[in-house]
Amino acid sequence: MSKNKKDLVEVFGYSPDDLTKEARTLWQMGGCPFVNKGCVKINHDHTIIYGTCSVTSPYGDIIICPNRLYANKYETLAKVSQDAFGDIPFLTYDQFIEKRALYDDCIVALGKNSGKEVQVGRSLSMDWVLAHISGAELKEYTGIEIQSIDITGNYRDAWHAYKNLTPGVSRASLPTSQHGLNWANVHKRLIPQLIRKGVVYSRSNLVKKGLYFVLPDIVYKKFEDVVGADIPLVDSPTHETITVYTYELGEEVPHGQQRELQEVRKLRFTLDEFSNRFISGPNLPQGEELDNAIRNILGVK
Repeated sequence: MSKNKKDLVEVFGYSPDDLTKEARTLWQMGGCPFVNKGCVKINHDHTIIYGTCSVTSPYGDIIICPNRLYANKYETLAKVSQDAFGDIPFLTYDQFIEKRALYDDCIVALGKNSGKEVQVGRSLSMDWVLAHISGAELKEYTGIEIQSIDITGNYRDAWHAYKNLTPGVSRASLPTSQHGLNWANVHKRLIPQLIRKGVVYSRSNLVKKGLYFVLPDIVYKKFEDVVGADIPLVDSPTHETITVYTYELGEEVPHGQQRELQEVRKLRFTLDEFSNRFISGPNLPQGEELDNAIRNILGVK
């Protein structure tokens, strides 16, 4: 595959040109191997399940589906549980029901694929809540936000070419994907949403470790374009901290195998510092830039 060609990187968890039974069975089923449920990457009229997990970008292969971040039985969530609560057993909601008599002290994950998402107010939905249950009582909890990146354009022709691929056809001969990446969403939607949710968690008497944030490293670098890469870090979580885990795809693997999800960075900073940098951060344009932009449009001095 040409490094300069826009392309699909993973479809239903495998390379799109993977014709092995492991991969193609999922194309037929429309199934996601990371949550073991139906894939959520569906076209607008719900007639095609695309199953696209990741695509190429100018900065490297990038995950575009949040469910891709749940590889290895929600390992990313289990890492957060370990950081926040230590060696207390981590369970999905299904496991909590199944093993209810075995654990008097455990961490239970509540989210879209585990019980249900926690919703507060009119429109605020928390991706994941890790709840510490001990002696049938809620002792403490922490929140996790999961983000990938949305695409613009479409990859329809490339996807159909891979779907109908036959042995011996060169991948280089297939149509180029026409996708783009919606980087504008980082400052328009993702950062404000993270701040709002962080504030809600910080106000709870049962939240002692703040909010956790899991996302591709490439996407977090776009956050750093807004808030700066030099944000002061803190060592320990409190109810007013945000802890970030960033990930990337591992090296390419033979057909029939899935690429690993590799941790890149772990950062922890205060919610106030993050919020203030978003409002008046180092990369915010100066007033003179706005003055000149208006002059240029009007053609005046």
